[in-house]
Amino acid sequence: MPSSHPYDAIVVGGGHNGLTAAAYLARGGLSTLVLERREIVGGACVTEEIAPGCRASTTSYMASMLRPEVIRDLRLDRHGLEMIGSEPAIQVPFPGGDVVPWWTEPHRAAQEFSRISKKDAATFLEVEAQLKKLARYLQPFFLEPPPDLGARGIQGLRELFRVGRRVRKITRDEVAQMVSFMTGSLGDFLDRNFESDKIKTVFLANNVYGKHGGPYDPGTAIGLLFHLLSGGEQELQGFAGHVIGGMGSITQAMAAAARSFGADVRTSAEVSRIIVRNGRVVGVALEDGTEFRSKIVLSNADPKRTFLGLLEETELPDGFRKGIQGIKMAGPCAKVNLVLSEEPRVTGMPDDADPLRRSLFTLVPSLEFAERCYDIAKMGEIPEELWVDCVWASGVDPTLALEGKHIVTCFVQYVPYKLREGTWDGNRDLLGQRVLRKIGEYVPNLPNAVEAMQVLTPLDLERTYGLTEGNIFHGDLTLEQLFFMRPVPGWAQYRTPVDGLYLCGAGAHPGGGVTGAPGHAAAHQALRDFKKRRR
Repeated sequence: MPSSHPYDAIVVGGGHNGLTAAAYLARGGLSTLVLERREIVGGACVTEEIAPGCRASTTSYMASMLRPEVIRDLRLDRHGLEMIGSEPAIQVPFPGGDVVPWWTEPHRAAQEFSRISKKDAATFLEVEAQLKKLARYLQPFFLEPPPDLGARGIQGLRELFRVGRRVRKITRDEVAQMVSFMTGSLGDFLDRNFESDKIKTVFLANNVYGKHGGPYDPGTAIGLLFHLLSGGEQELQGFAGHVIGGMGSITQAMAAAARSFGADVRTSAEVSRIIVRNGRVVGVALEDGTEFRSKIVLSNADPKRTFLGLLEETELPDGFRKGIQGIKMAGPCAKVNLVLSEEPRVTGMPDDADPLRRSLFTLVPSLEFAERCYDIAKMGEIPEELWVDCVWASGVDPTLALEGKHIVTCFVQYVPYKLREGTWDGNRDLLGQRVLRKIGEYVPNLPNAVEAMQVLTPLDLERTYGLTEGNIFHGDLTLEQLFFMRPVPGWAQYRTPVDGLYLCGAGAHPGGGVTGAPGHAAAHQALRDFKKRRR
């Protein structure tokens, strides 16, 4: 296999997890190569020009759970990463002009909620404390492999001790609460605890975006715990932040960190095949025929693209392939990025609101609205009324736009990956117009201020950003696809049936979001195995 020289490790895909993995591998002393098919690194965590002189976080758009360990270990701040904490964390405008913020300080949030319902404000403080405590039990597993249920002998005892040490203080009631959150619905939880529809809707707006299921579907309550995992350099629970320079600043800093440790990062280098001989990985081949040798390969691509697209069918056991084929994908979301000629003005926003508060607003008027929206989308239709999460990014970071221009990025759900009628290429403009119409109900000046609009359908997320079926999490975040079930049962330790091949993207534990956690954990697993093999 001709190449300039062999590598210890090759990372397929330069998304944020791939770059994280590469940096740790190189820091650990392995000669490491990253191969990214696009002309820029970042995967779905990028900043791109959408009009002359105007840039947007085209896909991922807010930093919430980026692991503090990754920030510190890779010295991302020294490589240009700067984040400003979102304040409030969530904000929901309602018909009639009432704008309800969820402030990051719990007592300030409760005071805000008390003008709607004093009873709910008191309940909020209790629920917030309960949720944060449960999230802290999950936190240690975020950077560790999930429990290995197949471990036997001494290794089995080690696993038992590891898990037991993490949850030794959990009470019987908390176990019941944890199971309830894992399996129950968000809507049922909110109906049990709150009386105000507005307060319930604010909680809905803080749930996991891009996840299947309306708020009354089983398993949707887990989003509340995910959003309370810690993030940011200060390791704050529930942290959400605006990234100066857009989300691409995260991956540019990661790429710089990887290079500083000696990694080679190459763009416009699409991997067509992972090469296996006698059950062991030996390298990769590019679309142009170039081949690179390596002792180990880590794939940042999603499980379906990795195992069904980059490997020969004969290299994998039938049961494993069937499990991968059965992963639920069909991403339920889209993105719309806008360049405006004037600042968006939300009806009911207080006159004294600073740019940080004015910078975000989630348009979802009720749980029932969200449930109807999902029911329509799951039948293959584009809902007339959409759930739209908006960020006026240039309000916090004016460097994203030319003077006098404004950037608004919009996350849209629920929409189908497969349309019942027509194609996404034929319905892209329809989706964009429905998004503008929805925003116009709350921000009347926005539709007429649009100078440029980029609409990314689920199909665009697949074609442009390599997200199979447009799924931003590399597989839906449902209980049967989490923890020791991710990506498939029996293979949750980042290793794969091919010796020397690892999965380091969001399709591995703990899942999606810009966290760096799968890349961190997969790299450490690969390093341990590499050192054992060398000994």
